[in-house]
Amino acid sequence: MKKNILKLLSSILFCQLVGFIGSMFTAPYIKGWYAGLLKPSFNPPNWIFAPVWTALFFLMGISLYLILKKNLKDREVKKGLLVFLIQLILNVRWSFLFFYLQNPLSAFWNILLLWIAIALTIIQFYKIDKRAAYLLLPYLIWVTFASFLNFSIWQLNS
Repeated sequence: MKKNILKLLSSILFCQLVGFIGSMFTAPYIKGWYAGLLKPSFNPPNWIFAPVWTALFFLMGISLYLILKKNLKDREVKKGLLVFLIQLILNVRWSFLFFYLQNPLSAFWNILLLWIAIALTIIQFYKIDKRAAYLLLPYLIWVTFASFLNFSIWQLNS
């Protein structure tokens, strides 16, 4: 029981750390560069992003935990963990491209890859533990919205 709680907490903290790394590329540019961009009417207020992403990374952590509880030598589990890691890397990379490099076009292509990686993670996790897959659905929905937002910002500012 204690081992499982430690694994759960570690999974959540790991995902939150990834979110924190992404925020390091984001936060310095919110009040300056990002504030100066033209944005579509459906752009949410800035304060909404931090709690949404915190919740999504929390759900990712629980999802990861459910997969880590399985046999780590299993081929499907290994594949699931690999695509999960890839989507985390693409997530951080989006923040780097969009905010740090201030390149909405490159970020848009990245977010499309991120969407595919999340979908593949959900498909792979579904084979292992359906609950882990379902926990990632809000993430996919949010990234779908974020993709439209990213595209709109690129269009309005190019």
